[in-house]
Amino acid sequence: MNNCLGIINLDENESKMGELVVNRPLASVPIAGRYRIIDFVLSNMTNSGIDSIGIFAKNKSRSLIDHLTNGRPWDLHRKKDGLRVFNFGEVEPAYEDVRNFADNIEFFKHSHKKYVILTPSYMICNIDYKGIIDYHKKSKNDITIVYKKVNNGDKEFIGCDVLNFDDLNEVISVGENVGRDTEIDISMEMYILSREVFIDIVEDCIISGMYKKVKNFIHDNLDILRVGGYEFKGDLNCINSIKALYDSNMKLLNRKISKEIFKEERAIYTKVKDEAPTHYTCTSEVVNSIIANGCYIEGKVENCIIGRRVYIGKNAKLKDCVIMQNSVIGDFTILDSVIADKGTEIKKGEKLVGSHIYPLVLMKKQFL
Repeated sequence: MNNCLGIINLDENESKMGELVVNRPLASVPIAGRYRIIDFVLSNMTNSGIDSIGIFAKNKSRSLIDHLTNGRPWDLHRKKDGLRVFNFGEVEPAYEDVRNFADNIEFFKHSHKKYVILTPSYMICNIDYKGIIDYHKKSKNDITIVYKKVNNGDKEFIGCDVLNFDDLNEVISVGENVGRDTEIDISMEMYILSREVFIDIVEDCIISGMYKKVKNFIHDNLDILRVGGYEFKGDLNCINSIKALYDSNMKLLNRKISKEIFKEERAIYTKVKDEAPTHYTCTSEVVNSIIANGCYIEGKVENCIIGRRVYIGKNAKLKDCVIMQNSVIGDFTILDSVIADKGTEIKKGEKLVGSHIYPLVLMKKQFL
């Protein structure tokens, strides 16, 4: 995998993420207590031996840059190759990414890698890219797209791309999941192709002016390109809405799913923060929850995801909640089906109830 260039393209549509992405990109939204969404794809790449990774982000990505630091948590702090972040594009990547790639085309031309893996950040899974690269080489495809067969397409993965195959497992068309069918082939938006083909696609898009996104060029030229599919059979979550973020967190409370995502042999890495262990008092009660370090808990927590440095007061009752770091939950507070953003403070005695279908989102200083 030393011959592969990893490209994380933060072109996700954030329209259904609400206020959670007002001051941060989707890639840096907290998940699973101590992680950020981008940690999963970064860890997948480094675990697969990819040592040269470029992240193409939108402008104003301070929280993302702060989280990535110099790439040390993923062993990418190198003089040669390592981690590169391109966050000075003027155009929103969700609507156009070709220009950002073209403006930085020298990054690709100067690379000595033969292959490119182009992937978003919001597909949460634990995947080994080595097998995909081997498959791509043997298949002699121009492009290989990773996909997942799902049986809940009517409820999840709404808005994601759907692949349609012929008898030779070649992609013949790409549609959108509108929630009509249950069994569909969801594109994980992971594209494997040679570096030369990628450069040609970007230049063709610029010359013709017909395409603003690389994946749109691929989808519209299936009659010219040989595009095949590689089936991923592990657990997959796509975080493209607030409900999807909530559901993905709740699923991690299932030990089977948690072991699938956080494999010991393929660890998920994140920025390390030195914190004291969480303090559980004599009045605390914690059931089936994920608690990050640095917390102080005096109340009852059930089926919750709790981030770093969260204070939960006496007689507070939290159920089915996602509480992000540095939040303060006052005494006698009752929270049910709530997502509390980083730094949220909720005063004593508040009762706030959402639902699994429409979780209630609380923002910083909203309930002082």
